[in-house]
Amino acid sequence: MPIKLIPTKTNIAFINKKAICMALSLLVIIGTVALVATKGINFGIDFTGGIIIEAKTDSKVALADIRSALGQNVSLQRVDDLGEIMIRLPSDPNRENQEIITEVKAKLAAVIEGKIDYRRIDYVGPQVGNELIETAIIALLASFGAMLIYIWFRFEWQYGVGAILALVHDAIAVIGFYAVTQMEFNLSSVAAVLTVIGYSINDSVVIYDRVRENLRKYKKMPLAELLDLSINETLSRTIITGGTTLLALAALIIFGGSVLQSFAWGLFFGVLVGTYSSIYISAIVLLYVDPRKSEINEANTV
Repeated sequence: MPIKLIPTKTNIAFINKKAICMALSLLVIIGTVALVATKGINFGIDFTGGIIIEAKTDSKVALADIRSALGQNVSLQRVDDLGEIMIRLPSDPNRENQEIITEVKAKLAAVIEGKIDYRRIDYVGPQVGNELIETAIIALLASFGAMLIYIWFRFEWQYGVGAILALVHDAIAVIGFYAVTQMEFNLSSVAAVLTVIGYSINDSVVIYDRVRENLRKYKKMPLAELLDLSINETLSRTIITGGTTLLALAALIIFGGSVLQSFAWGLFFGVLVGTYSSIYISAIVLLYVDPRKSEINEANTV
């Protein structure tokens, strides 16, 4: 007989906690805006500009030794297992780039035995960083628009309102996470935000499908009770999907190395937030826009 970690049928009153959860979400949004305005986000070299050095060595080198020599504000990435590394350094307005590069080469020579082949030395200017920020914002807005169109066509406009509010909430919450932790925000962090949006909308769609089925099945059931029923009926799937995703991300956090930390932690937090918002934002919004009216109009039209 199979072991069931999650009961087949649950009867949790989610909707009763809507006031507390909506207040919590509002606090998160206000707190994120305040943090970004005062403390700011720790933008990485991708956005602020800096120096990128790709070096090939004769032997495998410990990244910890290189970081110890160059300092903690340096981003290191092992390109392969044969001694090729990628070094990213922030630019210094008080020093020439060539001076910084010469100093880095001297420090690398002190900790690395054998020949060092510098395959690439590039400088990323602040203008490029500004363009990347604009592109990231456009990508985020485009994803919101695409999700809204998808939900609108698959369901009705009422569902689209709930889904978009949940996605905006999730994106703001993840940005707030980076502002609180001051973890480096780079292009992989943007990828994490976009991935969270995709994960969150998937969770919302599963609940919306069940809500739509139950609206047609239980025509006289109060909407709050029907939403609770729908969330409980999909709860097992939500927990299993979220749990397995978090396990994979935990492995990525532990074994993925420093290069993937920003992406993995942002996504880990985002999955938690996305699961929360699919219940306490996208579903609860339906209480106020009442999708049952569109179901009744559709039935009358037929």
